[in-house]
Amino acid sequence: MDSIKVHNSLKPGGPVPFVPITKGKVSWYACGPTVYDQSHLGHARNYVSTDIIRRILTYYFGFDVKFVMNFTDVDDKIIIKARRQRLLDLEKQKSYTEEEILELGKAAFRAYAKSNLPQLLEGEEELDVNNYKDRKDAAYGSVLKGGSLTGDGKQGDAEAKLKMHINNMNSAVDAINENQVFEGADEILLPYLDSLYKETIDTSDQSIFTKLTRLMEGEFTADMDALNVLRPDVVTRVTEYVPQIAKFVEKVVEKGFAYEAEGSVYFDIAAFEKAGNTYARLRPESRNDKALQEEGEGSLSKSLGGKRGAGDFALWKKSKPGEPYWESKWGDGRPGWHIECSVMASDVLGSRMDLHSGGIDLAFPHHDNELAQSEAYFCEHGHEHTWVNYFLHMGHLSISGSKMSKSLKNFQTIKDALASTYTARSMRIVFLLGRWNDGVEISLDMRTQAETWEATVNNFFTNTKSLLAEVAGTTAVANGNVKALSISDDKPQEGLRADLEQAKKDVETALTNSFDTPQVMRAIAEVIRKANVHINTHKSDTDLPAVEATARWITKIVGILGLDSNASPPYDGLGWASAAAAANLDPTTAVKPYKDVFQAVISGVQALDLTASDTIAVSLSQYLSQLLSQSPGPEFDSLVAAGIRDPEQLGLPYLRAVSKLRDELRRLAPTASPETKKSILSLSDRIRDFDLTNLGVYLDDRPDQPSLIKFVPAAELIAAREEKAAKDAEKVRAKEEARRAREKAEEEKWAKAKLAPEDMFKSDERYSEWDVEGMPTKMKDGSEVPKSQLKKLKKDWDRQKKAHGEYQAKFGGST
Repeated sequence: MDSIKVHNSLKPGGPVPFVPITKGKVSWYACGPTVYDQSHLGHARNYVSTDIIRRILTYYFGFDVKFVMNFTDVDDKIIIKARRQRLLDLEKQKSYTEEEILELGKAAFRAYAKSNLPQLLEGEEELDVNNYKDRKDAAYGSVLKGGSLTGDGKQGDAEAKLKMHINNMNSAVDAINENQVFEGADEILLPYLDSLYKETIDTSDQSIFTKLTRLMEGEFTADMDALNVLRPDVVTRVTEYVPQIAKFVEKVVEKGFAYEAEGSVYFDIAAFEKAGNTYARLRPESRNDKALQEEGEGSLSKSLGGKRGAGDFALWKKSKPGEPYWESKWGDGRPGWHIECSVMASDVLGSRMDLHSGGIDLAFPHHDNELAQSEAYFCEHGHEHTWVNYFLHMGHLSISGSKMSKSLKNFQTIKDALASTYTARSMRIVFLLGRWNDGVEISLDMRTQAETWEATVNNFFTNTKSLLAEVAGTTAVANGNVKALSISDDKPQEGLRADLEQAKKDVETALTNSFDTPQVMRAIAEVIRKANVHINTHKSDTDLPAVEATARWITKIVGILGLDSNASPPYDGLGWASAAAAANLDPTTAVKPYKDVFQAVISGVQALDLTASDTIAVSLSQYLSQLLSQSPGPEFDSLVAAGIRDPEQLGLPYLRAVSKLRDELRRLAPTASPETKKSILSLSDRIRDFDLTNLGVYLDDRPDQPSLIKFVPAAELIAAREEKAAKDAEKVRAKEEARRAREKAEEEKWAKAKLAPEDMFKSDERYSEWDVEGMPTKMKDGSEVPKSQLKKLKKDWDRQKKAHGEYQAKFGGST
């Protein structure tokens, strides 16, 4: 195995050799979520990509990985959301008149505009819901039409944030106009209530905050389970570490790298660097970025004072009224954001760790500050301490040029995505098709590429299983040839076997090159392409052991990558594992659905009324007796004895028997009387479209050959069946509609033709006199009918004469 190289944010440039602190072991701390809202696809990008690397290290390279992740359960965002929700609940309990509620909404509306959309206030009249639209279009119309705030370039985070505020104002206008302030204007109402009453909240009752965080932690965990993300080995929570955090901060102060000011404690960057340490090692270019610094401190920290340096950051924050607090030597306060990870990671993993990971947006200031305070804590005698050996930063998931985030409200939740757009597998494939440290832009092309790759793998698994089912004995498995197909063989491999060896080498190279999953995905697609070519060009002499070995190797790789939520290590199966296999059912229980279908088919054949066709009855009776004498039971027992536990393999003896019996029905049907043929084909269709479809089995009918058994997810087959039924029903409906339309047209045609040409113009009030044939001669005013008009009327008269003649010929009579 080649040595592993990995992109390390501490060492910009290409991948560097990965050398763990302890051979064979990897210590890893991952920054977890701030649990205040539902998780979105941006979180999925981060944590699924992290999971992929963790799985590769564990199941491909064989490392013993200790994976630690935190939940940030005390943070400015959490404090604000929980407090505002409590204030809203209290506000709803007040005895307001309808007019007072409207005034509250309007006041909140103006306050929100002043804080977030100040250009709306530029005008002689006070902003209100009536002049809002005109003000909005005048101030921000160019951005709403796709322009940028600067007037050039593409839209980004700033424009996304602006549009979020406008959307909040739009919703508030609708709510105020509909007298639904509490129900629809919460985005503007919550910050307004917070500005009025935040200091009145009794935060000694911390359940205000923990109720929210425990709920959201559970939601996040459920989302990760749904995405087949492995759970952490150790989970830490900030609220469970506050005493340790305070002690940690005390030591940093004692060592001269932090100072107390007005009840808060700040990290002293100047002192840290004067001692010979380096600050902002991950993003040195961002160290003076004021916006990032303020974001790192949190929105509730703006009024904290006493900092010596502009970049100094809070290790401990003095709690203000309306904020949770813990006792410390500096007074009541709470941890700074960055300090939590330093303390929790070090408590579990010690003074050094191999890996630290998180989204790229955490590099500065969060991770840079983590590094500084941790190295300050652990360094001795002024010597720089290495706290983290490798920093892994996952690329953003972006939409319309802006990162997906809760604060911008431009996100789709994981739950919604899995319910409407993605499966856990398809989402993971999308991320695997891009490098873990590159950004991913949501696009139709990206989705299409992922769907094509998944369909390629699905079809290959299905076709391989079908080929193996066809040869009944699956010789390749029985004699161990599959196990012999490895790159350690002394003899040179040829054909598909050589292709498989090359694919294995390509995947090994890709995974050692900083977990290059796009290259892995290409290698899998390429070996499948070559296997398909081999199958199609060697129909009579397919190297089935090589095909099976290829499918089993792909099964192992996709299992390692986390693409099969039903599979478990060491991923030695063939194809996607079924839910029944994952449930580890005993063989008798696992095979029962297949056995039940076999018995139902036998009963269906026995129930056929074949008295009208003695020859067919005798032939089918003889075939049935022969089939029953060769019961699938003994073959099933031998599979169980061989240790087979996969439900599909265990069900094959029964499925082959059903398929053979159905093939016999189809062979006999053409020679039967029409009525007998109909009943036979009806049973044949039921077996294929219902009995087997509901099991996830598709019979591929082939002329002059036995049907091919294919395992396809039952949901797909049922959906296809329902779609076909809907199309058939639509055809019947359209045909009936067309018939009715024809009948109506025919009725209208003859109703019109019934009128004699002599009478067709006499009811027309435009004319006053007619000749003997019923042609108009004078207009209503007594003037002659114009010659040009007469010419047209004569053509109409001739057509009616012809149609009337056809009517008389068909129905008889004169009129």
